[in-house]
Amino acid sequence: MVRLPLTPAEVERGQRLGALLRRARGCRSMLDVALASHISPETLRKIESGRVATPAFPTIAAIADTLGLSLDAVWAEISQAERTAEDGSVLPVTRHPSLVS
Repeated sequence: MVRLPLTPAEVERGQRLGALLRRARGCRSMLDVALASHISPETLRKIESGRVATPAFPTIAAIADTLGLSLDAVWAEISQAERTAEDGSVLPVTRHPSLVS
């Protein structure tokens, strides 16, 4: 399967996600969080560094659960920059279909 190149917006969103997860992890070790989330430490490292800009939803759900983050809060924060129009006005938030239960 051929993966299409990521758009600049997807890369930026991945970087915001990584920064959010690093902040939420705080002083907990990457190893502890990864093991509690049932993912490899390498996967968590790549997500936190932005190298994996579009991680699988179940992976993010597991990490968010381990860190005590709501998925709504994660989506709101990482999509924040996308809600701002070019003229500086704020656009309405559109929920990602995979986050709506």
